[in-house]
Amino acid sequence: MSALTLAVLFAVVPILPTQDPESARETSLWTIGKRDGSGAEFALAPDRHSEFTRDGCFAVDRSDPARDWPYVQPGPSDAWAGGRSHTFTVAFGLVAAPTSAGTCRLVLDFVDTHEHQPPRVSLRLNDAEASLRLPAGGGDASIHGEPGKGRPHHAELAFPTAALRAGTNLLQITTAQGSWLLWDHLALTAPAGLAIAPVEGTVIASAQTSPVVHRVGGEPRRLVHASVLHFGAATHARIAVGDEGAIGFDLDTGLAQVDVPTRELDAPTTLPLAVTIGEREVARTAFTMRPARQLTIYLLPHSHTDIGYTELQTRIEQKQVDNLLAGMAAARRTAEYPDGARFVWNVEVLWAAELFLERMPAAQRGEFFAAVKAGQVSLQGMYLNELSGLCRPEELLRLFRTATTISAVTGVPIDSAMISDVPGHTWGMVTAMAQAGIRYLSTAPNYIDRIGDTLVQWENRPFWWLSPSGTERVLVWIPKLGYALSHAIRTLTPRFVDDYVAELDRSDYPYEIAYLRWSGHGDNAVPDPSICDFVRQWNADHAWPRFVIASTSTAFRALEERHGEQLPEVRGEWSPYWEDGAGSSASETAKNRASAERLTQAEALWAMLDPGQFPVREFEAAWRDVLLYSEHTWGAWCSVSDPNAPATREQWDQKQAYAAQADLQSRRLLARVLQQPRAVAFGGAPGAIDVHNTTGWPRSEVVLLSSGISDAGDMVSDVDGRPVPSQRLHGGELAVLVEDLAPFSTRRLLLARGPAHAPKAARVVANGDGIDNGLLRALVDVRSGGIVELRATGIDGNLIDTASGHALGEYLYLVGDDLAQLQSNDIVLLSIDDGGPLVATLRVESQAPGCHSLVREIRLAAGQRHLELSNTVDKQRLVARSYTRRSGKEAIHFAFPFAVPGGRMLLDLPIGAVRPESDLIPGSCRNWLTAGRFADVANAEFGVTWVTLDAPLVEVGALSATLLNSQTDPKAWRSAIEPTQRLFSWVMNNHWHTNYRAFQEGPVTFRYAVLPHRGDDTAEASRFAIGLSQPLLADLAGASPPIDVPLLSLSSPDVIVLGLKPSDDHRAWIVRLYGASGRDADTTLAWRNADTKVWLSDTSEQRRTPADGPIRVPAWGIVTLRAE
Repeated sequence: MSALTLAVLFAVVPILPTQDPESARETSLWTIGKRDGSGAEFALAPDRHSEFTRDGCFAVDRSDPARDWPYVQPGPSDAWAGGRSHTFTVAFGLVAAPTSAGTCRLVLDFVDTHEHQPPRVSLRLNDAEASLRLPAGGGDASIHGEPGKGRPHHAELAFPTAALRAGTNLLQITTAQGSWLLWDHLALTAPAGLAIAPVEGTVIASAQTSPVVHRVGGEPRRLVHASVLHFGAATHARIAVGDEGAIGFDLDTGLAQVDVPTRELDAPTTLPLAVTIGEREVARTAFTMRPARQLTIYLLPHSHTDIGYTELQTRIEQKQVDNLLAGMAAARRTAEYPDGARFVWNVEVLWAAELFLERMPAAQRGEFFAAVKAGQVSLQGMYLNELSGLCRPEELLRLFRTATTISAVTGVPIDSAMISDVPGHTWGMVTAMAQAGIRYLSTAPNYIDRIGDTLVQWENRPFWWLSPSGTERVLVWIPKLGYALSHAIRTLTPRFVDDYVAELDRSDYPYEIAYLRWSGHGDNAVPDPSICDFVRQWNADHAWPRFVIASTSTAFRALEERHGEQLPEVRGEWSPYWEDGAGSSASETAKNRASAERLTQAEALWAMLDPGQFPVREFEAAWRDVLLYSEHTWGAWCSVSDPNAPATREQWDQKQAYAAQADLQSRRLLARVLQQPRAVAFGGAPGAIDVHNTTGWPRSEVVLLSSGISDAGDMVSDVDGRPVPSQRLHGGELAVLVEDLAPFSTRRLLLARGPAHAPKAARVVANGDGIDNGLLRALVDVRSGGIVELRATGIDGNLIDTASGHALGEYLYLVGDDLAQLQSNDIVLLSIDDGGPLVATLRVESQAPGCHSLVREIRLAAGQRHLELSNTVDKQRLVARSYTRRSGKEAIHFAFPFAVPGGRMLLDLPIGAVRPESDLIPGSCRNWLTAGRFADVANAEFGVTWVTLDAPLVEVGALSATLLNSQTDPKAWRSAIEPTQRLFSWVMNNHWHTNYRAFQEGPVTFRYAVLPHRGDDTAEASRFAIGLSQPLLADLAGASPPIDVPLLSLSSPDVIVLGLKPSDDHRAWIVRLYGASGRDADTTLAWRNADTKVWLSDTSEQRRTPADGPIRVPAWGIVTLRAE
């Protein structure tokens, strides 16, 4: 029956008080159970679900609910019930068929459904079909005997009386997806005049051909799964397909399920199926049998790596080392098994392999190398299961760097990667994988929670994901149930294989290669070599499908070789979902972002000042801690339900330590390269300061010198005696204006006692509620403390959209998810911290809900065209009885509504850029997005670049981050982002129900900048944002004169240097060029040493091909160079 017809036959109606079924010309045909919210009258009630063995089959006027209708109907996610769909059947007779058109109602009442995986239910009344997705339930207490703790649900479905027939009628209710439901009551009403008749005789309820091909005596054979309903005395019967030999089976009152053998066919054929008792045929039907697909299913064993969650992180380290040992042992034990049945251990993340090589003795390391060469151990190219949207560009590249270093040691290339649990990945990950030689990505997200419609869009739908530049691609493939199939079904069984292949057939899966993950029983699980025996026996007994235990690379290569040209190409951002949890530890998230930027600067500074002494191991350790903080496991499973539990505190202490260690190490590495032997004096003058530009373009900006290095005085000059503008600020720092500092170069300044030099440009002035430097003027709203007016020279009008109801930088606080309860701060106190002439700072203090205090600083410098905002939230711990209730959920946002008519928004990514909606692929998160460094809102004439230094989460157009706790319904998520010039920085939340933090407290600063501009230049926006993230560095001068000639400069403004570092072998510089303008561009490189030779390279840092002349850099793409 067509989908259009079915939509007319059945429709879920609003929940209304049910009419009396005996009234209004309706009659009750039948009722099963009592509508009392308990289900106590049903079989196995109230808590014996573990004894479930048979699906419900109820014959009206014959059956007993306490015997024939279980209180629970399992779903395919319930391993305890076989991990498959279950069909409950109601059989009822009618004296006569309806004689006139009318409507019947099926009334369904449920005690509860599974909390995280409520089922989708398919219903079939004779030839009419319908589908019903049930809402999430109240938890597991109801299935364990406490129905009062369930979340009841009522539904009614309407259909025409034409669906009914004289004689026996069948209603079949199937849990097609998800987990269990608990029955309370079901009933069928019909127009008056229809009468129930006894259910008699024998009926073939269904006949479905198994998609599996058996080997029987060397011949291919199929099975027909027949469901036979019998209402009468027990007897013996026979059943046969066409003229094939019949098989006998016993019939008792109720449902009998029989597998009927038949031969394989080479074309679709309609065949008869008949049941006989003695010589009399008692039931007949016809079914269509199609040839079975010749399918190969690759099975990928691995252990999902959660660094924490179930146990302390240090224990997980040893677990994964032990898992690698066990995987190698299983591979050795099965080495003589037939091809396809030998165990292969996929090391999900290289962190585990790195730990193994660090901790194991030489003998076991040798065994490891041998196993990798033999294909018994397959290394995957991602270092950790990362929240990629949090990564800075070099951090994202480092995520795959270990793949190149460890493959150099093993001699076996790594061309595949796994990531588990995490839904969605930042677009630049494709570029980062390609830079490391990785072609295949097995992504297997959590299949339950907070994943939007990821699985709806992409489960079993492989595709080529194109990089932002369009010049690279990786093959992406999500298997059934993500990484957790083995968690759900526990063991492979013939019934599972049958159901799985049938599911592929129903979904019109077009390929002859499929794959499944097998991650054992739980997270960080030990290897499960039992699959080898199953596969060995299965392949011996069956022609199709064939199983192959394999590596990710083997499976994906098979798909590429067979179907690669058929696979669709997809281009866009797969905006991730779980990065929102980083807002539960806003201070550490900001700290880790800064550490990554600092390490990038430190690498550049070592390349400039002392490349031969570059401390490779120390940088690796620092980057490791940065990556470990961005890894998806934040804390204990009980972090929200029991935030004071020892497990919660211990795991958070370790997670927090990753960010703290990265911060400490990055500062030490930066200080170490700066701490060259110091000059007591330079040219006879004390107070010499060196200022370093670690970026690839000239810089003009205000540098803040700490009081410790600027105590020589406030008067600043260059080495030639030319005055340099400066100003001592209220915090003790000395602000110094450095102009036109060449790329990758150093300038020396001299500090002395005396009055500071004033800037040449118009001075900046702050008054009671405004700030102005002649180029930019901002006005603060004395009520909200936000900026309500921003005007720039050369651009007409106010750049703030006050009609939005919000001011720029306005504080917004929400408890729960009802936006009607949104709060802002109390009355503000305005004061001037710095009055110019070089720097002016307005201070805005207020009390604010959720905080001990809120302090916002607005800063503007003379000659600058951008405004800087610094918002310090002294967070007050939210006190709640339960952090899973709405009253225990909170969020803090800052508003940024821009007035750029017709402006299009562009969000910076770690590598690439995305226009919300138009560049988002299906399955993307739209409720929030992660911004790399900036957003740009521009029309053809002007725009605004907005920079966020500390907070990565943004809401585009509306406050849409209001999804609390577990979210299992794909329809609950935002489906589209309309064109807008408004965004919100979502800085803090505790919206999760597990893993992330339940509360946070203490001061956290969130820094922003706003740059109005003419035209639309994304490369300039990138330079501006990177400049703020990687400011000019200043320290006491070294003993040697500074080198003010650029180490490297580029000819094209469309290309920027994203990273510069000494090579790990200390023989070259590694340069990463980035097409930041969004246009393909050619650039030449000018080196300080004209004899520098350049090769194209990649993450491996090895020579690839010589790069003579201009370098072509694709739009949004990366080119890595090795220069010697």
